[in-house]
Amino acid sequence: MTQVNPERYDQQFDQKLTTLKALLSPFYTGDFDTFESPRTHYRMRAEFKIWHEGDTAHYAMFERGSNRQPILMTNFDVATESIDQLMPILLNELNADLRLKRKLFHVEFLATLSGDMLVTLIYHRPLDEEWIELAKALEEKLDIAIIGRSRKQKIVISRDYVDETLEVNNTSLHYRQIEGGFTQPNASVCEKMLGWAVSHTEGSEHRDLLELYCGNGNFGIALARNFRKVLATEMAKPSIKAALHNADVNHVENLSIARLSAEEFTQAWNRERPFKRLAHIDLDTFDVSTIFVDPPRAGLDDGTVKLCQKFERIVYISCNPNTLADNLSILSASHKVTSAALFDQFPYTDHMEAGVVLERR
Repeated sequence: MTQVNPERYDQQFDQKLTTLKALLSPFYTGDFDTFESPRTHYRMRAEFKIWHEGDTAHYAMFERGSNRQPILMTNFDVATESIDQLMPILLNELNADLRLKRKLFHVEFLATLSGDMLVTLIYHRPLDEEWIELAKALEEKLDIAIIGRSRKQKIVISRDYVDETLEVNNTSLHYRQIEGGFTQPNASVCEKMLGWAVSHTEGSEHRDLLELYCGNGNFGIALARNFRKVLATEMAKPSIKAALHNADVNHVENLSIARLSAEEFTQAWNRERPFKRLAHIDLDTFDVSTIFVDPPRAGLDDGTVKLCQKFERIVYISCNPNTLADNLSILSASHKVTSAALFDQFPYTDHMEAGVVLERR
């Protein structure tokens, strides 16, 4: 469980920067761009177990490696203020009606800087028409969106998404974020990440961008203004649907999305294998100068590293600097790191989010 201590924030941030500089020192010794987090109320997502004691339900968290001794709570100062304020109100409503509380074991919150809120209630029992009517009334009373889940059930009362607005280099960008889909958890830092990536890809308006792991279009939509065309890949159908919606509401007309994994796209780009899922896209029409990657914690596979080396510029966002360093040990043979950044997505933890720009040697 994260222990918030604003008085120690500067010290922990400096320690992260020292650690990251040492890790990347074989590849880069220049200055780092640094982007701090708000000291409190920075997470747009939060989830809690529900712990039942007698007739009362509590939010509960556990220390890592333990699920026997709960830490009961009514507030959570890691979460954004809208979640923190809603938590006791929602809990009172749940405790006031056994039909909403019975066999509830998990609650998830998804909020936005723009004031939207989605709550998912997860049960160890089937949800019936009575629960639906109660959830509808609760949704209206609290002015939130509610989803109910149980085994083989997902009941959406009004919607299964929130709509976010992020300010990026004096431009408002709008994003639909779907329940269960990946979104950056620290929206304030996400704005800074997007701004950094946009700033480091300017001057490319006559060339094209390739993005792998595009999710809901978080980066691609922000970067599209800097390029002639953007070709993005993503495997999850709900994320692709959200990305296409987000492109539409942001009036981005130069983005194409292929439902391919990074490994599959590498095969397609190398003309090793045709894909029906690429039938609507002609790869020969793209003149890619820059590849943008934001891979999972495992980093890039060997084939995708080789793909990256085909392009003049690589912009790499990493949620695991250790695997970033592993990838840089290969990429540095063909490319030089020209810029690096630390983004503090998760204050008061060991987690570091890094960004590097590489240019062909």
